Amino acid sequence: MPREEPMINVQDIHFRYDPEQPSYAVDGVSLAIHRGEFVAVLGANGCGKSTLAKHFNAILLPEAGTGLVEGMDTRNEDHLYDVRQKVGMVFQNPDNQIVATIVEEDVAFAPENLGVPPEEIRTRIDEAMKLAGIYEKRDAAPYKLSGGQKQRVAIAGVIAMRPDCLVLDESTAMLDPHGRSQVMKTIRQLREAGITIVSITHYMEEAAQADRVLVMSRGRIVMEGTPEEVFSQTQRLHSYHLDVPQAAELRDELVKIGIPMPENVITPDRCAEELYKLLQ
Repeated sequence: MPREEPMINVQDIHFRYDPEQPSYAVDGVSLAIHRGEFVAVLGANGCGKSTLAKHFNAILLPEAGTGLVEGMDTRNEDHLYDVRQKVGMVFQNPDNQIVATIVEEDVAFAPENLGVPPEEIRTRIDEAMKLAGIYEKRDAAPYKLSGGQKQRVAIAGVIAMRPDCLVLDESTAMLDPHGRSQVMKTIRQLREAGITIVSITHYMEEAAQADRVLVMSRGRIVMEGTPEEVFSQTQRLHSYHLDVPQAAELRDELVKIGIPMPENVITPDRCAEELYKLLQ
């Protein structure tokens, strides 16, 4: 049975911020993302990962190549509204996305501006706040919330638009470990609800939870595979100035001292499981 058409499909896209410069921020990237996938994109600062992500909902348009969202060309202005309804984006600093003084008013902001009927807005914002795990804070002032809670408000505001895909552009970068944990829990809930997730991140433990991991360097995709496939290549990742999850680091250290560990050990639970087997 043939696989359905990709939700996001970019073909040989090139992009420069300055057309006078010879180097490209995105340099010939081709990529297909399917409905329901969780894709993590990794890379050192300046590698082009955020620039690529902004092509997914037409914030940026390719200088060359093609970007399609459910078959719609992102360069076609007639499709702009539909593309941005299909693909929502959450950025690094939630304070830049929160506009209202009460949480539920902020979540309602975009649907209200689109002219969604009031009774449907009520349904949408309640669903979005519950899905984002922020419903109990619906009457709170956003400025009183923690960083993780603010980011979940920002996510709820995007979910209220009912996108099929959510792109998180380093959305946990400014959060402490607890805040990151809160947001990752929300991401797991969104996946269970069938929303496609693309996460641009510096955190390897977050990427280890994805279905597929992409590594970018100098505007190109240089590695791609399951988390187990990518994080088993420690030396290659180090060559791109990236680390591996802590469990994978422990795996490598155990192998160095003669304790056999499978290459696909990348999570604490799997590491503990393999160590337990050795003790039997």
